[in-house]
Amino acid sequence: MSSSDANASSPAVQYDPMADPKRKAKSNDPGWKYGYWTEIGNRDKVTCNLCKTVTMGGIKRLKEHLAGGYGDTAMCSKTSTEIRKEMKEYLESNKRNRAIFIDVDDERASQGQEQSQQPSSGTAAKRKASFQWKTQVPLPSKFKGKESSSSSIATKLRRTPEEIVNERRSGSYQSTMETCTKTKAQREYVNKQWAMWFYECGVPFNAISSRQFQIACEATAQYGSGYVPPSFHELREPLLQECVKETSLLRKDHEQAWKQYGCTLMSDGWTDRRGHHLINFLVNSPEGTFFLESIDASSEQHDATMIANLLEKRVEEIGKDNVVQVVTDNGANYKAAGKLLMERIPTLFWSPCAAHCIDLMLEEIGNLKEFKKPIAQAKRVTTFIYRHGRLLSAMREKTGGLDLVRPAATRFATCFLTLKSLYKHKDALRALFTSDVWIDLKLARTEAGDRVCNIVLSKEFWSLVEDCLKASAPLIIVLRVVDGDEQPAMPEVAALMDHAKERIKLSFPTQNKQRLLKKVMDIIERRWVRQMDHPLYGAALYLNPGKYFAIKEKEDLRRAADLRCCFLDVLAKMENNANLRSKIDAQALQYEAKAGVIFSNILANENLASKSPRKSS
Repeated sequence: MSSSDANASSPAVQYDPMADPKRKAKSNDPGWKYGYWTEIGNRDKVTCNLCKTVTMGGIKRLKEHLAGGYGDTAMCSKTSTEIRKEMKEYLESNKRNRAIFIDVDDERASQGQEQSQQPSSGTAAKRKASFQWKTQVPLPSKFKGKESSSSSIATKLRRTPEEIVNERRSGSYQSTMETCTKTKAQREYVNKQWAMWFYECGVPFNAISSRQFQIACEATAQYGSGYVPPSFHELREPLLQECVKETSLLRKDHEQAWKQYGCTLMSDGWTDRRGHHLINFLVNSPEGTFFLESIDASSEQHDATMIANLLEKRVEEIGKDNVVQVVTDNGANYKAAGKLLMERIPTLFWSPCAAHCIDLMLEEIGNLKEFKKPIAQAKRVTTFIYRHGRLLSAMREKTGGLDLVRPAATRFATCFLTLKSLYKHKDALRALFTSDVWIDLKLARTEAGDRVCNIVLSKEFWSLVEDCLKASAPLIIVLRVVDGDEQPAMPEVAALMDHAKERIKLSFPTQNKQRLLKKVMDIIERRWVRQMDHPLYGAALYLNPGKYFAIKEKEDLRRAADLRCCFLDVLAKMENNANLRSKIDAQALQYEAKAGVIFSNILANENLASKSPRKSS
C-alpha cells in the first residue's frame, strides 16, 4: 500500500487550537508563542498554552501572567525562568505613556495638584472600561443637568454603580488599584458590620446576591464617608413615589422588546388571607417579565367568558400584533377561555402552564399502586422524626447537620423530593434506627416507632423508592427549568421532554419493570399530548439551531419533519400576507439546508450547538 493510501485511510487529525493561525494575531509579539485566542473573534480572552488558564485583557495580560509579579494577575504555574525573563523584558521595553487621571481626594489635599494613576494592564479600551473614579456618587443621567458647575471632571466621567455592578456580575470585572490597597482586616470589618445588620433585622441571606443590594453598596462607597441613610419618612413617602416613577419608566424598554420579539401574556390567580380572589397579569419577553397589573375578581363569576374578556382587554392594551401567546393555568374554565380567546383573535395561541402540567403528571404517577405506598411511608417517616426533638437531633448528627426535605401541600413534586432526600441519607437513617440512641428512647417501644423503624430498615421500601426516583427525577429537572425565573424556557421545553422520556425508558431496562414503565409513559404521553403538544413549542424547537440540527444529525427525519410542520402551522396562523409568508418559508428552507448569507460565515457554523433563538442577556 502506498503512503498516499495510508494517509487517506488514517483517521482525521485532531483539531489543535494552539496551531490554528486564525486564533493568533499576525504580530511579532512574543506572547503569541505561548497563547491563542480562546474564541475566534473575541480578542479579549487569551488561553495560555502552558497551563490552559484563560486570561482577560488581551495578549498583554497573558504576558503578565507568564512574567509574574503583577498584583492582579496570577502567575502561570508552568512558566520557566527564561520565559519570565523574556516577557518581563518585552513588557518593560514597550511601556506606553499613561493618561493622567485626577484623584479628587489628593486634589483637595494638595489644592489642585494633579497626580497620575496607572491602571494595571490591558488594552486602552480595557483600561478605560476598568478604571474606577474615586469621587462623589454619580447622579442618574436624567439628573445630570442639575449638577453644579463646580463638579469635577472626574464626577462627570465616572461610571455609574449600575455599570460597575453589571460588569462585576458578568465576570469580567477587574479590581481597582484603590481596592487592592485595602487590607484583609479592613474588608473583614466591613463584612462583619453588614452581617450584623442581616442578623439583627432578620433579612434573608439570599438578599446578599441581589443586584440592587450590590448597586446600593457601590453607590454608598462612591459617596464616601459621612453618608446618612434615608429616614423612615423618606422611605415611606418621597422615595417610594420616586421608585414607582422609575419602575413605570422601565415599561418603555419592555414595550420595545414586545414590538421587536413578540411577547407572552401570563395570568395567575390566587387568594389572599382575607379571602380576596386576585388575578395577576404579567408580560414575558426576552427583555424579562413585566408585572402589568393585579385585579380583585372576588365579586365576579369565574366562567370562561369573564376570563376571556379580562385577557382580551390586556391583549388589546399590549397590542394584538405583539402578543404571541397567552399562558394560564390548566383549570377547565381557563381552557374554555383560551379556546374562546383564540376564536376572537385568530393570530393568538393559548397555552396551559407547563409547570402545572408536569406537576399533574407527577401527581398521577405518584398515585400509581407501585408508588403510592412508598410515598405514604416516606411521609410517615419524615413526620415521625420531625415531631420528636431528641430523635431529630440524633438524625442531624448522623446526616452531618443536614435536614430532610418535607412534602408540601401545594406541589406534588415535593413528595418525590422527599424520597430523593431520604434516599440520599439512606445509610444515615438506617444507622440511626440501629443505634443505641434509638434503642434507649421510649419511642422505640411504641407502635408508631416500631412501624417507622421497620420501614427504614426494609429493603423493599428502598427498592420502591429507587423506582420512584427513576420515574420522577427527569421530570423534576424539566419542572425546574420551566418553573424558573432566569430566562424563557419555551425553546427548550419540547427538547427537554423528549430527553426526559428517553432517560425514563433507559432507567427501566429489565423485563419485569416493563409493565411499570408502560404505566408511567402512558401518563406522560397522555398529559403532554392533551395539554402541551403545541405547534408553538414545536416551532420554537425548529428555530433553535442548537437542538434542531442535533435532531437532524441523528437522522431522526420524522421528528425533524414534524417540527417543520409545526413551524408552517404557526407561520400560517400568525402571518396573513401570502407574499411575506413565502419569503419567510424560503428563508426557512435556507436555514434547514445551512445555506444563504448567514451560514457562509464560519462562525455561524461553529456556534450552531451553542446558539439559541432567544435574546442573550
